Amino acid sequence: MSSENERNERSAAEPPEQLALLRETVRKRKPPKAKPRTWRGAETAAERPVARVLVDKGLVHLDRYFDYAVPAAMDAEAQPGVRVRVRFGAGEREGRREGGRLINGFVVERVEESDFPGALAPIAQVLSPERVLTPGLLQLCRAVADRYAGSLADVVQLAVPPRMARAEKAEPVPPPAPPAVPAPGGWARYPQGPGFLRALAQGESPRAVWTALPGPGWPDELARAMAAALASGRGALAVLPDGRAAARADAALTALLGTGRHVLLTADAGPEARYRRWLAVNRGSVRAVIGTRAAMFAPVRDLGLVAIWDDGETAHSDDHAPQPHAREVLLLRAAHGKTAFLLGAHACTVEAAQLVESGWARPLAADRETVRATAPLIRTVGDGDESRDPGARSARLPSVAWQTVRDALERGPVLVQVPRRGYVPRLACERCRAPARCVHCHGPLEATGADEPLRCTWCASTEPGWRCLDCGGSRLRARAFGTRRTAEELGRAFPAVPVRTSGRDHILDAVPDGPALVVSTPGAEPPAAGPGYAAALLLDGWALLGRPDLRADEEALRRWMAAAALVRGQREGGSVVIMAEPSLRPVQALLRWDPAGHAVRELADRSELGFPPVSRMAAVSGAPEAVAGFLAAAELPPEAEVLGPVPLPAPPRSRPSGAPGTARIREARDVPEERRDRALVRVPPGRGAALATALKEAQSRRLARREGPAVQLRVDPPDIG
Repeated sequence: MSSENERNERSAAEPPEQLALLRETVRKRKPPKAKPRTWRGAETAAERPVARVLVDKGLVHLDRYFDYAVPAAMDAEAQPGVRVRVRFGAGEREGRREGGRLINGFVVERVEESDFPGALAPIAQVLSPERVLTPGLLQLCRAVADRYAGSLADVVQLAVPPRMARAEKAEPVPPPAPPAVPAPGGWARYPQGPGFLRALAQGESPRAVWTALPGPGWPDELARAMAAALASGRGALAVLPDGRAAARADAALTALLGTGRHVLLTADAGPEARYRRWLAVNRGSVRAVIGTRAAMFAPVRDLGLVAIWDDGETAHSDDHAPQPHAREVLLLRAAHGKTAFLLGAHACTVEAAQLVESGWARPLAADRETVRATAPLIRTVGDGDESRDPGARSARLPSVAWQTVRDALERGPVLVQVPRRGYVPRLACERCRAPARCVHCHGPLEATGADEPLRCTWCASTEPGWRCLDCGGSRLRARAFGTRRTAEELGRAFPAVPVRTSGRDHILDAVPDGPALVVSTPGAEPPAAGPGYAAALLLDGWALLGRPDLRADEEALRRWMAAAALVRGQREGGSVVIMAEPSLRPVQALLRWDPAGHAVRELADRSELGFPPVSRMAAVSGAPEAVAGFLAAAELPPEAEVLGPVPLPAPPRSRPSGAPGTARIREARDVPEERRDRALVRVPPGRGAALATALKEAQSRRLARREGPAVQLRVDPPDIG
């Protein structure tokens, strides 16, 4: 006590300038390095005792790393890339992080010191010593999060599959030796095809947009491109839109190289099998991957080729935040890793045309003579033809379509593409053509069967005695027929021929080579064995072309070409009849089999209008006051242009469980629809990163300050109608 008093008296006697100098010297003196203090007082690791952890919280305002102390007992296992459990959400008391619930995370790096002023909480548990978040994968996830204005944790959840402990017990094995350079095979039909394979086999990184010829040869050609990349000692990755397409590519690569050289990553494999295969890729035991959209993040070692098939398919866009598109993720991987890139499809998207026009990729297509010999004969039936055809007035199909089906059934199966599923999914008043609506919720009515009452597609209530609200009429006409009604009519017309349906409820994998009628919705067409279908009917073309979407023409042509590509070539007698106006641009592109030309013209139109992909665009949706407040507070780039906000159409109500007429259905009718607005924010080329950064920062501030209801952000929205 006396010594303390002496120090106070001595300090009081010193001049003020000496006291100021002494205080300044003490302030500048660096304290000696010490181990980070933990609020439990646990012993920490001797070297790099601080772990920076990415916690499993997908909130944008928490998109950063958090420091934790590494206990000495976990020093060997808590390495960068492993999964850990930490306490998160704690308050700070007296400079200490206390409490909080246990959540999962990943160790990103180990450092010597932390910027956190208080005591660090220790890592609670190392879930597995397996390093699953590698530096390359972390860099890719960060690039995707920045591009789509999302959080890193959300992207990592898409990239790293859930842990299955039993799968980690398998010992890693060395990868097989590189295979021999494959023969060109079907690539010989393309003038630049053999050269593309040679460049891959020599370790080069060519980039191409591949317009595949019609027919069943594309899986083998894709497999040969992957085999050429493997022959150079590098890895290969191919992303396909669905499990059926992935299975075809998997079978082709297995037939070409044998088993053990690649893995198939799809949801059909189950969580444990999928994680086991993913681990084999991460450990370097396998260097080739075929899979669906989740495989776009596959950590392939020494990646030499990334490929995507049918990039216009909506399945390539992930449903989970931040909803990245597989094409854009693979473009990032190709640009950052300087790997080869291959985008293939029977059709051609506007984004693919832009890659060619910018010079980033080269076109890879067959000459016109080969295309004409391979493609089927295309014929059209327009509205004027149907009105003059007595068969079309009395039946569903015009006479030319019936004749085509009858002749083709003598040679093999016939494909019938119907844009809508169900029986009669769209009805209208026969007198005034007004859509048939439910009297309770104003939802559209549908016919579920020949003898069934009308049913609302929103609230599931039935309308046995329907009358038009506009004119009082009681007779209905079909605005569109579904797959079941079409199959029923075809079955009556051809009673000796089996009729099969393929749609969302049940998709056929394949059909045998024999007389049969296959009625399918777009995207669910099964391939036919042997040379393919003898003919195809593309019904109700107006239903695809009439969609209120900027991509309606492109999507209609892509669906038609995907179905027509399953038909035999013109030399083998294959023919396609499409019921659409022949003067329309997509129909003309189908007649000429010129998807690239159609995409180039669509790109020119969008350039004049300033729509994507020429510009970058983001959608902001939510409650009207939330959208308005967000746009007012966001520090958008000066070049940004805001379109809207405009009200969004009310989404279809989910059908409540229980039979129609129950109290639960009555409650669904009484709930008012909450209005939602959407605004589009557009910036010129080269400013997409600035737009994403501004939107992410505005969302972070809004969530951190709790400034009203949240808004939904979608960079590169697929529907901008």
